[in-house]
Amino acid sequence: MSPHPPHPFAPRSASPVHIIGMPLDFGQTLRGVDMGPSALRVAGLVEKLGSLGLPVVEGGDISCDIMATKEAGEARLRFLPAIAEACTRLAGEVARVVAAGHFPLVLGGDHSVSIGTLAGLATHDPRQGLIWFDAHGDFNSADTTPSGNIHGMALALVLGHGDPRLAELGGIVPKAIEENTVLVGVRDLDPGERTRLRDSRITVFTMRDVDEQGIDVVMRRAIEIATRGVDRLHLSLDVDVIDPDEAPGVGTPVPGGITFREAHHALEVVADSGLLTSMEVVEINPTLDVRNRTAELAVGLVGSSLGQRIL
Repeated sequence: MSPHPPHPFAPRSASPVHIIGMPLDFGQTLRGVDMGPSALRVAGLVEKLGSLGLPVVEGGDISCDIMATKEAGEARLRFLPAIAEACTRLAGEVARVVAAGHFPLVLGGDHSVSIGTLAGLATHDPRQGLIWFDAHGDFNSADTTPSGNIHGMALALVLGHGDPRLAELGGIVPKAIEENTVLVGVRDLDPGERTRLRDSRITVFTMRDVDEQGIDVVMRRAIEIATRGVDRLHLSLDVDVIDPDEAPGVGTPVPGGITFREAHHALEVVADSGLLTSMEVVEINPTLDVRNRTAELAVGLVGSSLGQRIL
């Protein structure tokens, strides 16, 4: 008999999973990440959710301009107006989905979509925990960024740090609680970003922590920290947290990431907790992928986070 508890996403009790595509590519420099939502659908996302007995609402994609149609503008805050406009639309849609009692599943796009996702969630309850899977810290500011790419500032902006045009998007600052924010899988930080993270109240589990403690211990600690004293838990999955040998279709690959099985186990532990209330999957770039391999892996990880089991 399996020792694991029943999943909260059992078909008879689950809220509908509402898919929202956000093909935003302004937060970084490589074209192609705007095709991430399509790649996930081609990889069988809707079919995967259906196979788990989950009710699914396919919300389609939110209309969004592409990088080629806009000027970058400020060198240290590239494409900020375009990102603010797109994230405002996303925030409104996420807020409507939550109001309907559905589970929002946002498909990016680059990681700057998280600003809109969290703004929409915070409309209902800003006291939410956040687990952020990423090879990077995403905690730069306009003063520390080496690139000006806003996807590298997304977590800081969600937590109320940075340019008010994005940090205050939706009128709620911060959009999640810093003490309930956990970074998992980090292995590539810019110097100024490293200092900012050390000075923050974020809990960071680097790849060294994963190596030393194991993914099971890291995830159980991450969930405990992220859900302490709050009722909502958002999972932000940047697929570059996974080793590029297994997930090549990302714009900023970093060697030494978590493995296929570590990724699945991490999300199985999240599902076992019964506490997950929203999720986003970001940074898949099909132009850099091999036969849609990365999107197929991501679809499997969504399945694990929403209740798929080996037995």
